[in-house]
Amino acid sequence: MNPIEIAVKNAHRDERAARLLITICGIGAALVPFFIGGFLLLKGSDTFLIFGHSLGEFLLSGQWAPSDTAVGGGHVGAAMFLSGSLVTCGLALLISLPLSISTAIFMTEIASPRTRRLIQPAVELFTGIPSVVYGWIGLTVLIPFLRHFFIMPYGFSLLAAGCVLAVMIFPTITTMSADAMAAVPKTWREASYGLGATRWETISRIVIPAARGGIFTGVILGLARALGEALAVAMVIGQMKVFPTSLFLPASTLTTAIASDMGGAMEGGEYSAALWTMALLLFLLSFLFIFVIHRINRASQLKGRA
Repeated sequence: MNPIEIAVKNAHRDERAARLLITICGIGAALVPFFIGGFLLLKGSDTFLIFGHSLGEFLLSGQWAPSDTAVGGGHVGAAMFLSGSLVTCGLALLISLPLSISTAIFMTEIASPRTRRLIQPAVELFTGIPSVVYGWIGLTVLIPFLRHFFIMPYGFSLLAAGCVLAVMIFPTITTMSADAMAAVPKTWREASYGLGATRWETISRIVIPAARGGIFTGVILGLARALGEALAVAMVIGQMKVFPTSLFLPASTLTTAIASDMGGAMEGGEYSAALWTMALLLFLLSFLFIFVIHRINRASQLKGRA
């Protein structure tokens, strides 16, 4: 075998090895969420299969008093935590969405290229800030501010948690929305201007509707981020195990309850099983968000082809 044939053979062998390695890594990475889901299903189903609680009790009941023993017999109503998570995420979205859309419009439709190059890295910088920094700023700056300007007994509240989460999801929604708006063909804008439309009419009737799929994707990714956040929320929400009756009072969420109680719950007990079930619920909600994103993207692609 001459040197050229040896080199070709070695190249083919290296290519097969690299392809095998990449395939294993890709399949392994794709299987990790399924393994996590299976593990959560195994641990979280103990609430129903071993301790005999119903799904309705878990989702709809407000009585939270699990027994920290393997015997069980307590109450595992997680409705207060679920409602706290939904209210907090909804409030964060209500605060962040107008600011994110406005910033995205300014970056893509109004700002000069030089200004855009300055603003975009500043927006993206938010994603690199650790959660504990957001929580610490909320604890030392936001809570005293809210206590000073509103009639609040503690300062720790759903409002504080919503404000912190709004800042945390702001870069996600802004970046996704700006990318979606920038992807709208320039000829569409020129055609709108040619028909006599103003800049705002072009933005509101051409650009935003065309970028709706990307904007919705950013919103859902932001909600997923907000739903899964634990540390920053735990530092400002007060962690009071009650239903969220007011934005100015403390409450608790699924993530804060898991983070604060899992370390002290007895392994194999009813309390631990209930916390695992809450983690499973969070996983299913995140999976639902991802499914909605794929549906939105598919609908946008079909609409674009039509």
